[in-house]
Amino acid sequence: MLEHLKEQPADKILMLMQTFREDPRTDKIDLGVGVYKDPTGNTPVMRAVKAAEEILLETQATKSYVGLAGDPAFSDAMIGLVLDGAVARERVAAVATPGGTGAIRQALELIRLASPEATVWLSAPTWPNHPSIIKYLGMKMAEYRYFDEATRGVDFDGMIADLGALKEGDVVLLHGCCHNPTGANLNDEQWKETIALIKAKGAVPLVDIAYQGFGDGLEADAAATRLVAAGVDECLIAASCSKNFGIYRERTGILMAIARDAGQTKLAQQNMNFLNRQNFSFPPDHGARVVTTILTTPELRADWEAELEEVRNTMLGLRTQLADELRRLSNSDRFDFIAHHRGMFSRIGTTPDKVETMRANNGIYMVSDSRMNIAGLNTGTVPLLAKAIIDAGV
Repeated sequence: MLEHLKEQPADKILMLMQTFREDPRTDKIDLGVGVYKDPTGNTPVMRAVKAAEEILLETQATKSYVGLAGDPAFSDAMIGLVLDGAVARERVAAVATPGGTGAIRQALELIRLASPEATVWLSAPTWPNHPSIIKYLGMKMAEYRYFDEATRGVDFDGMIADLGALKEGDVVLLHGCCHNPTGANLNDEQWKETIALIKAKGAVPLVDIAYQGFGDGLEADAAATRLVAAGVDECLIAASCSKNFGIYRERTGILMAIARDAGQTKLAQQNMNFLNRQNFSFPPDHGARVVTTILTTPELRADWEAELEEVRNTMLGLRTQLADELRRLSNSDRFDFIAHHRGMFSRIGTTPDKVETMRANNGIYMVSDSRMNIAGLNTGTVPLLAKAIIDAGV
């Protein structure tokens, strides 16, 4: 049997991580893998996470199974964090998932179950796992223009023109904040126009919100998702706790389905539970318990929000420093977009050969499409990156 298997394409980011590890240079810089790093290069465990785990260690009396949807308290806490009353609670069905990736997978499974002929529309570019999972599931897929390589901002005219081809029942995947891989986000008016178009076309939005709190703050980063939820009859939301709680390896995520009414919510919940059962039975619980403990314990929540702000402001500071250094070296403002992007990533808009030049000459590791993880920098390595960018002729 096994001899009939075909070789699968290697994950580019995982390959990049391996090449970085094998590079003997001591001044190399890893801007590829999408995890937050502090100025020492470590991905720390947040203070509130450690405190919550201590509480669980002392109080948790069982490791028995949770329900198919996960702990209801986790769903309530995350619905509150992401939506904060934007829609009535009885309209929201939810299931815990193995990370944000699991939430995306379950969302696509639900779409395929409900409407197998639907086309899923993705921004160009988007997170590589989006099209990968869609192709694996055999679903229809289309792209809409999003990133303007010249301005390094959003090509909104192109986006709206492409979404004009939406058919009723199609699904539009939107990044709730901190667009991955570009860092370029829609503004408030653009969000409103996009929502109006999707609703007029009878399409369904699927919001991927993986970086809430990493851009402009917890509330500001959720604003677009709340606008979407309140502005349409139905939508799906996939949220991740990996980044903002720093619990990457705990695989903690949630899928929410916003229905037209309570009856439809019940039907959606039944089907989401069914899909969990088929794919992994019960979702992982430890990370979900940690998140729930933090969000429902006032002193822990306050400390978590404070540390998350430290993380966000560190990344904003690195963005400003890099943009300023590139302005100084290039004697132009063509890199100012880096300071305006939000989240962990920016796509600097250059060619794979120039990315390779920076790797070979300077030990700068970024994805070949020029996506770089801002959190992989510190104040000492920013000037090294800036010089490498200029020397490569970006």
